[in-house]
Formats: sequence, C-alpha cells, structure tokens
Amino acid sequence: MPSIRRLRPEDWPLLKAVRLEMLADTPMAYVESLQAARRQTDTQWLERASAMSAEDSVTLVADEGPGSRIRALMRVVVKHPQDPGRPLQGMLISVYVAPEFRGLGLADQMLAHACQAAVADLGAWSLELGVHQDNQRAMTFYKRHGFQLTGESKPYPLDPSKQELFMEKQLAPADAGAAAVDAAGTD
Repeated sequence: MPSIRRLRPEDWPLLKAVRLEMLADTPMAYVESLQAARRQTDTQWLERASAMSAEDSVTLVADEGPGSRIRALMRVVVKHPQDPGRPLQGMLISVYVAPEFRGLGLADQMLAHACQAAVADLGAWSLELGVHQDNQRAMTFYKRHGFQLTGESKPYPLDPSKQELFMEKQLAPADAGAAAVDAAGTD
C-alpha cells in the first residue's frame, strides 16, 4: 500500500501527471477540464504545486516513494466564512484514487488524514465538499464516512444543466469551534 505524505512544490511533475490522469478518468468529479489542464505550462504546474503546499491548504498524496507515481490525492483548503465569528470550515477538493487502488482502503486512509489535518493544521471544525449529482459512488463513500447532504447545491461549472451537491461533516463539536473563536478574540 502506498504511504501518505504532503505534496511539495518540487513534486510538480508528479502533480501534473496525476491531475491529467484524474481528469481523464473521472471528468465529472472536477471543475477543470482535461483540455484546460493540458494547456498549463511547466511554470504554471510549479506554481500550482506551490499553492497547493501553502499555509491555508493541506494537500496529501499517496505514493510508493520519492519520484514514484502519485496513486491518490486529496486537498483541504480553508473556506473563509463570511462571518468571522463562525468557526473555520475546510473544503475538500481534488480528491482522486487511482483505479487499481480503489476498494483497498486507501481512500479511507486518505480521508482520515485529511480530516485530521483539517483540524490540527488548518483549525477547521467542519469539512465540506461538492459532489456532481450523478456521482453516486462518491456520495455513498462520503455518507459512509459521516458526511451529510446539506441541501445546498449550485449548477455544475462544466455542465450547468447538472447540479453540484454539497456535503458536510462535523469534525469537532460546533460549540468547541465557537469557544475557540471566542477565546481567540479575547486576547
């Protein structure tokens, strides 16, 4: 089984390869098209890998060692709330597991690490994600891990005739998040 680590800026060639793979494999799971990704320059891929390694983001990859193909990818970014009094919310994006590793527990491990990093590294108290309305496999997976449909949706960017449905998982008690926000404001 591949080991899980954080993406580094110097991993940009591996990021490029896995991103092109994921867009070809499951295009309805991402808001970027394969054609748009193919037009990116190497400099843009380096910038992307650097941004995905930034302070307000945790990008996890699973591979079999330095320089080896990325077998899974999962990113958590801070979703800045409109109300600064609300606890921070994370957004799960760019989720992918290579077909040969599906059903083997790697996605479960990646999600556990992502939830832990969302709380410990980003201070998020909940985690949200958007799922294409036709992606039942993803909805079933996330429901099994405690995510619930929020009732919110928006037109899917690459096909506005379809909806992106939002799911959320509470990572820590809401009152704990509010207490942390209150404590931070009383310095």
